[in-house]
Amino acid sequence: MKTVTVGQVTFGVGRPKIILPLTGRDRQELLEQCDRLALLPGQVAEWRMDWYDRWSDLSDLLETARLIRRRLNTMPLLATFRTAREGGEGEISMEDYYQLIAAVAESGQADLIDIEAFSGCPAVEELVGLCHEKGVAVVLSNHDFFATPPEEEIFRRLAEMARLGADLPKIALMPQGPEDVLALLSATARARRELDRPVITMSMGPMGVISRLSGQLFGSAATFGSPGRASAPGQVEAAELDRLLRLLSERQ
Repeated sequence: MKTVTVGQVTFGVGRPKIILPLTGRDRQELLEQCDRLALLPGQVAEWRMDWYDRWSDLSDLLETARLIRRRLNTMPLLATFRTAREGGEGEISMEDYYQLIAAVAESGQADLIDIEAFSGCPAVEELVGLCHEKGVAVVLSNHDFFATPPEEEIFRRLAEMARLGADLPKIALMPQGPEDVLALLSATARARRELDRPVITMSMGPMGVISRLSGQLFGSAATFGSPGRASAPGQVEAAELDRLLRLLSERQ
């Protein structure tokens, strides 16, 4: 399996990389969160653009991205607009979603960009190609905040994201029982065996916390830690997450 390197961070080798979300509603709050991230164990920052109050003003959004990029220094930035369809804060048309993702890719301010693989954008492969032309790595993602499909379907979605050009296929699912967590972990292990790139997977909520910790064993290349305000159910506080990942790594 090939690895994916973004800046000084390499996905697909060693411990899962910790991604820390930025969820500020305004520019000042976001920059203050950037400063706090420098004090936390984490390798990548994720700007949840859908939380930003002025996301619909592209010129403002891109200027804020520039300021975040500068404040983060060398820490890679993952830019994500999570639509309401997949559990995010943003009600947005697919035309506007395309324009937003394209503008961020062309700005050069993001090191990675999240693109929702199945939420309805008819030009996913075109967006992937644009990101790659600009030297931006792509996280193709899929989220279900209500259920977990069977293991075979989880793997099929990850494989389809790889076919569409994802550097890092990502899936996040809500378990209804322990069997769902096991299905997610088993599909992740299969993806590590059969796909040619790292994947990011997680089972959400309290029941799924084990999936956020066990990536080095089962094959998830990254996990999301909370720097204070969680951006999804089940995120573990960043310092505690780092401690647990180190503990598990030492036991392997």
